[in-house]
Amino acid sequence: MIIARDVELRAGARLLLSGTSFTVSPGDRIGLVGRNGAGKTTLMTALAGHSRPAAGTITHTGPVGFLAQDARAADPALTVTDRILSARGLDAVLRDLRRAEAAMADAACPAALERAMHAYARADAAFQAGGGYAAEAEAARTAAGVGLPERVMGEPVGALSGGQKRRVELARILFGGTDGTLLLDEPTNHLDADSLLWLRGFLQGHQGGLVVVSHDTALLAAVVNRVFHLDAGRPVIEVHNTGWTTYTSRRATEERRRTRERAGAERKAAALHAQADRMKARSATAAMARSMARRADRMLAALEPAGRAEKTARIRLPEPAPCGRTPLGAISLAKSYGGHRVLDGVDLAVDRGSRMVVLGLNGAGKTTLLRVLAGAERPDTGRVVHGHGLRLGYFAQEHETLDTGRTVLDNLRAAAPHLETGEARRVLGAFLFGGGDADKPAGVLSGGERTRLALACMVHSGANVLLLDEPTNNLDPVSRDEVLAAVGSYPGAIVMVTHDVGALDALRPDRVLLLPDAAEDLWSEDYRDLVTLA
Repeated sequence: MIIARDVELRAGARLLLSGTSFTVSPGDRIGLVGRNGAGKTTLMTALAGHSRPAAGTITHTGPVGFLAQDARAADPALTVTDRILSARGLDAVLRDLRRAEAAMADAACPAALERAMHAYARADAAFQAGGGYAAEAEAARTAAGVGLPERVMGEPVGALSGGQKRRVELARILFGGTDGTLLLDEPTNHLDADSLLWLRGFLQGHQGGLVVVSHDTALLAAVVNRVFHLDAGRPVIEVHNTGWTTYTSRRATEERRRTRERAGAERKAAALHAQADRMKARSATAAMARSMARRADRMLAALEPAGRAEKTARIRLPEPAPCGRTPLGAISLAKSYGGHRVLDGVDLAVDRGSRMVVLGLNGAGKTTLLRVLAGAERPDTGRVVHGHGLRLGYFAQEHETLDTGRTVLDNLRAAAPHLETGEARRVLGAFLFGGGDADKPAGVLSGGERTRLALACMVHSGANVLLLDEPTNNLDPVSRDEVLAAVGSYPGAIVMVTHDVGALDALRPDRVLLLPDAAEDLWSEDYRDLVTLA
């Protein structure tokens, strides 16, 4: 259980929550929703104990597992199996078992053998106390559920793709939190269709508490039984003790009711004001006219406030600089990690204004290809060919193009040094970084805010080839629509990796590259189903 009492949260000087109290009890499956920047990630971090509230207290009365938006393994040298088992401390026990086994095999004398046998017995007892081989099998089932293939279980986490690393952290949290509270921030990122179905079933059966931040409405509809809504303009949580479908239906009905009542009252008030205007010129009716005008004003003042229109980022992509017919190409690219060949013989020609989608299962090398094309990594063999006038814009899946130690404004100035401070602030304002938000360090931004900042950094780049790796991850529906509209209208070339069918519709690809086979083909709707399966 988690108990929050009189909690106040701030992002820099901005007040996000004030005097907020609630509990997360076993059986609560809470959907935490709101626009990007409303404070969802800040609240999740505080609930996990990774940050302190500005005021109030947050108390844990049981284990808590936290999947952060930018979850990264603590030690990239750990194997996938050990990383998942570490959620229950079983990784260290298994390492003790392996050391004891090696010591028994290498024992040079009876005394050494006896010491090794005692060490093995202690480690085996600890392993059995932690669930033993049944727990190891459970970890393997959880890993398979989130889409990790069996072949990666013995590999170091550092050798995996970004999507696979994310799945490892999700599997670890789920494996470790069977009887505690799970805090999951965008758990569906990088999951394919089968893994999404498995996750829904897992969370439906979870007996502990759950708070989930997700823009996947199908997950929310299937899982949550309470909804907490954050509004960037009000420092309170709207608590709705209903499921997602009922919540959205009631919210829509309430908004329609408010709209009707306000429209009716405004019509009546306008009629009263018009009548008062006609009557105020005559001394006999002037007092009555003033009374009618006051009545009209009271009628408007008594109305519930209209729903405040939330700001929308005006997202646009760069105006592409002139370039040659084929600004970007690749010849026989190959790349391996830890002995595993990720890319093998990739040939590519990106023509001016062309639109390509890269498809393949997680671990097939999609992100690696974009990193190599962007120059963030060097291929083992082969080469990237820069054509005449090439200007690359790279949107990285994990936002590694951002310097988290710099402010939002400094990140933009580094990407577009020609911008004056005033113009840079106007650009950031269009991407919803207004006022003091421009002076926040990028490291405190939510995933959606980092996405907006990374896109803002491309606006004045003049890029004529964009490499976009999952550009819609972590975005609320309105911001996602803005990004997709910008993608649809961009006249330059795009190479995109995505699990989002909506992004595919906006891209309107003319070619597809299938990995790991490095097979290029003209786009056909026959490939469409591979987007959600990848």
